Amino acid sequence: MPSLQVITLGCSKNTVDTEHLLFQVRSSYDIVPEGESVPVDVLLINTCGFIGDAKEQSVQVILEAARRKTAGEVGRLMVFGCLSQRYADDLPGLIPEVDGWFGARELDPLIRALGCTPDPSARHRRVRTDGRHPYAFLKISEGCNRRCSYCAIPYIRGAHRSVPMEVLVEEARSLAAEGIRELVIIAQDTTYYGLDLYGRRALAQLLRKLSAVEGIEWLRIHYSYPADFPEDVLDEMALNPKVCRYMDIPLQHVSDAVLDKMHRGVDGAWTRELIRRMRERVPGVALRTTLIVGHPGETSARFNELLAFVREARFQRMGAFPYSEEEGTFGAEHFKDSIPQSTKQKRLQALMEVQRGISLAYNESRIGTLERVLVDDFSDGTLVCRSEFESPEVDGEILVKYSSAAFDGAAPDSLIGKFLTVKITGADEYDLIAEVVL
Repeated sequence: MPSLQVITLGCSKNTVDTEHLLFQVRSSYDIVPEGESVPVDVLLINTCGFIGDAKEQSVQVILEAARRKTAGEVGRLMVFGCLSQRYADDLPGLIPEVDGWFGARELDPLIRALGCTPDPSARHRRVRTDGRHPYAFLKISEGCNRRCSYCAIPYIRGAHRSVPMEVLVEEARSLAAEGIRELVIIAQDTTYYGLDLYGRRALAQLLRKLSAVEGIEWLRIHYSYPADFPEDVLDEMALNPKVCRYMDIPLQHVSDAVLDKMHRGVDGAWTRELIRRMRERVPGVALRTTLIVGHPGETSARFNELLAFVREARFQRMGAFPYSEEEGTFGAEHFKDSIPQSTKQKRLQALMEVQRGISLAYNESRIGTLERVLVDDFSDGTLVCRSEFESPEVDGEILVKYSSAAFDGAAPDSLIGKFLTVKITGADEYDLIAEVVL
């Protein structure tokens, strides 16, 4: 069979798209794992077009693939995903070596271009691109109905479209049969789930259905929008032992003036109250958030308000990035990006320095505790694990030194996907050290 390789850039949602695509074409191609530098008959690039750095990376990868095609290392070269959706009118003339450009909203045209017939009954079956780890991302919807002034995603991915519950449950069953023990629930906005299909927010009901799937032990929620947050999700998190006490909720800012310019639909008081209710109703919950510095309207005083908020809220996990003006967004058309890049970087560094101290204190507070962990991997004599308070790929890890005696002679690779009880013995601002409890 002809060989096919996919290079996937950007977020975990793109990874899920790639895996769905590969299932549809698996019987017609010899799939070459990403990262293997070998000649291939067909090379696909799944691109990101969210912000400037991601777009630049996507363009550079496409140009390198075009060079390989010119050198005879690649037969057909095709590009899909967010970048080609966003710049469908511009890219074909700029990089003529690409044989086909396809968007992010619908994979069927690409499947047909590969000589295959789309199978609607297998729309959410997957070929996992990383078969070693015991977690998988489950994309429960596509698109977004929010209109945050800085964000291009609604223009790229379109309106919100929920995946029916029965389809997601079937996908979860197939993943569990392959050894998946943790599902990370993702979407552009997970808390919007169900409004288009069921006329109500149905994330809590979906969590109950997924937790009934045999083999799935952990459900973790990402990308939750703060406005109109469905608080029955907190009840599920507090009472359902399979729902991790972990919430990823990108807040972006706390200043009323900045939130108003962002079109977030909440103010600082709402944000603080939501955090208070989350911690009250789910004792011990680990909160992860994302913040933007340097948004138009962020004065020094408003940045200092954000800095004080981070000190006050003490998020267990936090990421941040500088504002990037994106063409086509409300912000680009109506606000002047007047804050110098050097100022944005200084604010970013100051914010992350505060967070480093908070993260270190949180991790150190766990020394001496017993925790249930999932073994993700084995590397250099160490079992790489996570508790319910660490999400894969974005948070730190719990490292357990392997010894044959401690595990009754079990081979380390056989422990991947197993749950262990460990005692935390050390910590830094990112990772923890632990020993297995016999």
